[in-house]
Amino acid sequence: MGKVLMDTWPLLLGIMLFMVGNGMQGTLLGVRGGLEGFPTFEMSIVMSAYFVGFLGGSRMTPGLIRRVGHVRVFAALGSLISAVLVLYPVVAHPIAWTVLRAIIGFCFSGVYVTAESWLNNATTNETRGQALSAYIIVQMVGIVAAQGLITLGDPGGYVLFIVPSVLVSLAFAPILLSVTPAPVFETTKRMSLAELYAISPLGCVGMFILGGMFAALFGMSAVYGAEAQLSVREISAFVASIYLGGMVAQYPIGWLSDRIDRRLLVAGVAALCAAMALAEFFLGSGGVALLVVGFVIGGTTNPLYALLLAHTNDFLESDDMAAASGGLVFINGVGAIAGPLVVGWFMGVAGPPGFFLYLFGLGALLAGYATWRMTRRPTAEETGQYVTVVPTVSPVAVELAQEAAWQSDDTGEDGGSHETKIAL
Repeated sequence: MGKVLMDTWPLLLGIMLFMVGNGMQGTLLGVRGGLEGFPTFEMSIVMSAYFVGFLGGSRMTPGLIRRVGHVRVFAALGSLISAVLVLYPVVAHPIAWTVLRAIIGFCFSGVYVTAESWLNNATTNETRGQALSAYIIVQMVGIVAAQGLITLGDPGGYVLFIVPSVLVSLAFAPILLSVTPAPVFETTKRMSLAELYAISPLGCVGMFILGGMFAALFGMSAVYGAEAQLSVREISAFVASIYLGGMVAQYPIGWLSDRIDRRLLVAGVAALCAAMALAEFFLGSGGVALLVVGFVIGGTTNPLYALLLAHTNDFLESDDMAAASGGLVFINGVGAIAGPLVVGWFMGVAGPPGFFLYLFGLGALLAGYATWRMTRRPTAEETGQYVTVVPTVSPVAVELAQEAAWQSDDTGEDGGSHETKIAL
C-alpha cells in the first residue's frame, strides 16, 4: 500500500479536495433551500438535476477527452465547478439551481472519469485493487470532512460557498503538476441492457433500486434535516454519519460476501436498512439515536453497490466486464435521477418522516426481490472477489473494480498496466 500511495498521492489529494467541495455543496443547498423557503418538491427537482448531469457526463466525457485531451478536459470541468459553486448564493432560485446542479453533476462526472483513468494508468495488476480502495477512502473522507466545514460558517451567507470553490481550484495543482502521463482510451464492445438483464436480473434491478436509495441519501438528507427543523450542526452530523457508516461497513460486508451466497447478503443488508428506516419513521428519534440510524443506513446502502457488482461479475466472462460496467452505471443513474423526485413526493405527503418511509419501501423491495431470485437460480459455481466501490464513482472505477476482482483470482496475469476502456 505504501508504494501505491507514493505513486498516486497527487491524484488522491486532488480527489479528496474535489470531494470536500462536492460534499459541501450538496448539504449546503439542502440547508440554504430551507432558509430560502423553497418547497420540498422544488428542492427534489434541484437535487435530481445533479444525477441527470452526472449520467450525461459519464457518457460524453470520453468523447471530449479523445478530441482535446485529458488535461484540457480536466481543467475546463474543474473551472466550471469552481464557478458554479460561487453562483449558487448569487442566483438563489429553484430554476437557476436546477440548471447549475445539472452542470455541476456533468462536471464532477467528467472529473471522475478523467481522474480514474489516470489512476488506472498509474497502477499495475498487482496494485490496482489497493489503489482503488485508497481512492474510495479519500472520497469518503472528503465528504465527511465537508460536513465539519459547514458548521464553521453561516449557510445563509456567501463564505461557505466560496470555500468549496477555492478547494476545487486548489485540487488542480497536485494532479496537473504531477508527472503521470495521460492514459490512452480504447472503446470496447457494447452490451445491451436486455443482455445484461438476462445475465444478472438481480444486478440490474438491484442497481436501479439502489440508485434511488443512494440519490435520496446523497441529495435529500440535508433537505430532510431542514424540513425537520434540525440545526446546521445536527444536519451536518447526520449526513456525516451516513458516510461514516458506509466507510466502516465496507470491510465486514466484503468479507462476508466472499464466503456466503451474495444474494442472501443483499437481502439481509437491504432488510436491515428497511428495518432501521421504518423504526425511524415511527419513532422520529433525534440526537444520538438519529446518528445511529444514519450510520446503519449508510453502512447498508453504500456497500450494496459493490455487492451487486460482485454478484453480477460472478456470471460474467472477463471480456464482458467492461461492457457490463457501462450498463450497470447507466441503470444506477436512471434510478438516481428518479430517487430525489420520488422521495420529495413522499415528504410532501407524509412530512419529513416520508424520507425514511421511502427508504423503507426501496429497502424492503430489494430484500424481497433478492430473496425471490434465490429461488430462481442456483448460486454461481465460481465467485470473484469483492472489491470496494461506491456509487459516487464513474464507469471507469466500476470497470477497474471488475478487473481487480477478476485478476485477484487469476495468478497468470502479468504486472503491466492496462489501457483505460470506456464502455458507454
